[in-house]
Amino acid sequence: MNLQPATLQRIDEVITHYPEKRSATLPLLHLIQEDLGYLPEDTETWVAEKLGLQPINVYEVVTFYPMFRRQPIGRRHIKVCRTLSCALLGGYKTCETFEREFNVKAGQTSADGEVTVEFVECLASCGTAPVVLINDDLHVKVDCAKAKQLSDQIKRDAAARR
Repeated sequence: MNLQPATLQRIDEVITHYPEKRSATLPLLHLIQEDLGYLPEDTETWVAEKLGLQPINVYEVVTFYPMFRRQPIGRRHIKVCRTLSCALLGGYKTCETFEREFNVKAGQTSADGEVTVEFVECLASCGTAPVVLINDDLHVKVDCAKAKQLSDQIKRDAAARR
């Protein structure tokens, strides 16, 4: 696994906080994903060896929690809430707008690697539905017009970086 030295140091330090090494599984997975952007194929084996577990024990954790990604994602990670409040107020149409704007289906990354669109469970802002999380920024009351504006801004930012 090709982790930054600082990440490896943090991993070793985090393990010392747990009397049972296996309890460090979640924190280690978070650190790896934070460093690499996703959990590569060899993650389960690497973490299992580090914690004295079987790879299946780590695989079960990785596949149980939806916040862990097994594939790289785009520079911009657009998460559109699909639970009841957001669905009733247009979340499905909002997601379709992002899909159309970036020529992807939910769960896919754009060909240029700029954007990943996901349709996710609750983003905990039901009173301001529909909501969208772009990387760490929460956007509220995102109808199709606002989704188009956000898409245009992402495209402008991407063009400026080129």
